[in-house]
Order: sequence, then structure tokens, then C-alpha cells
Amino acid sequence: MSTIPNDLARAQEEWHTAYRQLADRPCAALRRRLLRLSTQAMFHPYWQSRRQGAWAALHGARHDRAAS
Repeated sequence: MSTIPNDLARAQEEWHTAYRQLADRPCAALRRRLLRLSTQAMFHPYWQSRRQGAWAALHGARHDRAAS
């Protein structure tokens, strides 16, 4: 499997950061940011013709074990 593209990995890291910030202080701007980052990650060209394993690689081993 090829490596995860840097822009996709960065979007996922930013998503986790925004999610934690939203938990601490809910606001519309953070919700919009979280939605934008979710869209970036979910519809990234990397996912075209990829299987579940690629998604698990991005999210870590815990998802890989859950998919088994």
C-alpha cells in the first residue's frame, strides 16, 4: 500500500485538533472547520479505488483491528 499523502495526513491531524477544541469551547466557527476538514479527508483523491485498509492506516491500528 502506498503511503498516506501529506495533505491528507495533515487534514486528519487538524480534524483531531479541531474536534478537541470544539469539545472545550463549542462554537459555530469550529463546527464549520470540522465539517470542512471532514470533507477534505473523506473526499480526498487518495481514496478512489482504495479499500478499508487504507482508511485504517490513516486512523491507526485500532481501526484496523476493529475491521477484522
